[in-house]
Parts: sequence; structure tokens; C-alpha cells
Amino acid sequence: MPKIYLSPSTQESNPYITGSGSEEYNMNRLADALEPYLYSNGIRFVRNTPDMTAATSIAQANRLGGFDFYLALHSNAAAPESSGTVRGVLVFYYPTSAEGKRAAELFAANLKRVYPLPDLVRTVSTTTLGEVRQPKYPANLLELGYHDNYADAAWVENNMDAIARELARSLTEYFGLPFIEPQPVVQGTVSTSGSPLRLRAYPSAAGQTIALMPNGASVTVYGAWQGWNVVHYNGSVGYAAEAYIES
Repeated sequence: MPKIYLSPSTQESNPYITGSGSEEYNMNRLADALEPYLYSNGIRFVRNTPDMTAATSIAQANRLGGFDFYLALHSNAAAPESSGTVRGVLVFYYPTSAEGKRAAELFAANLKRVYPLPDLVRTVSTTTLGEVRQPKYPANLLELGYHDNYADAAWVENNMDAIARELARSLTEYFGLPFIEPQPVVQGTVSTSGSPLRLRAYPSAAGQTIALMPNGASVTVYGAWQGWNVVHYNGSVGYAAEAYIES
């Protein structure tokens, strides 16, 4: 199953014009809203912490290794002479990264569904932003509106779940997985005739086997889709046939 590095902004000195808090505060709220979608869709993640910086986040991701994507969540601010008047969502990617560009286009297309001015959602290639240039993995940095514009700041504050849903939808499309809405997390038990139950990388009998779960094994179920459960078992994450899991 895919694994991402999630890097919400650590810029606590950038205030929202609405007075709701900083860029760091609101992007961490958004990351909080995104987490249930990541769990329900079987996307594993490591997340930075507010005491870190962009540089230490990149360094941690590169040091840990094993990621399939690096996602940085930010909000923007205009130049002083234009402060408060500029709006829009920008999705940055590194120009030579075909996978970064593909992901950026998916994020932009889905964010157009929830941003009130969809024509102002666009992708931008850049070589200057460290969080798209330095990770060892395909990377996007999202500037989700302008926190010095009242309407944009209010949009972020009041639409956390809707934004998180489209971010997760974009990731599932990028990884070729079905999109699954979060559901209450339940504990389940593998119930077979005695043979182990396969935990798979895709919800299909043809999906690669990740692990074998013995009859009677305890599992955590985060989502359900067309007869398959998204299951966490003994450090592994994947899909298992719903008919063989009792809750």
C-alpha cells in the first residue's frame, strides 16, 4: 500500500487575516481532517510536527525513506502592495518530475470542485521551493488560498473536511485506488474455515498478497468498499474480503 510524507506548514508567524490563528495552526487542522481519509483509503503516512521546519521535514522524509509521495500543505500571502486582494490555489511541482506533474494536475482538478473560484486553481512548475525540489520522491506543495485575503482565509477555515476529501480523492486517483469515505473504526476478527485470510494491495482477488492473517486474528477495519475492508493488521495495511471478517 502507498505511503506518503505529510508536511503541513510549520510557519507559525503567518497570521490569518480572520484572526483564527496562523498558517501552521490551520494547515495542521487540515492535516487532522485529512488523516481519517488516509486511514479509510489504506494510505500510510508519516507526518511532521509543528516544532519542525520545512528543511527538517524534508530531511526526515529523505532519512526515513520508503515514501511514494511528499505532500506539503500551505496557504499563501501576496506581496505587500497586493496584500488582501489576491486569491487562488496553486499546486507546485518540480518541472522534470512527470509524476509530480501528474499528481499536481489531479489535485488541481479536484480542488476546483470545492474552491469558489475554480478558474483560479492552477498548477505551477518551480525549481525554487525546497519541498518540491529536495525530497527523493514525487512532491507537491499546495498553496491553499491566501491567508491575507479574508474570503480565502474563511474558505480554508470553514471547509476543512471538503478540502481534505478532495486531497484524499486526488491521492487515491494518483495511486490507482478506489476512493473510500471514512467510517467509524471497528475492531474485527478473521473468521475462516481455518485457512489464513489474504491481506491484499488492491481490492480484488488478483491483488498482490501483503500478508496472511490467521483465522481468529484481530484486525482494525477503517473502511469498506464493494465487499472489501480496508484492514490494519500487525503493522500491515491492505484490503481483505469483508465476508471473512466479523465485527
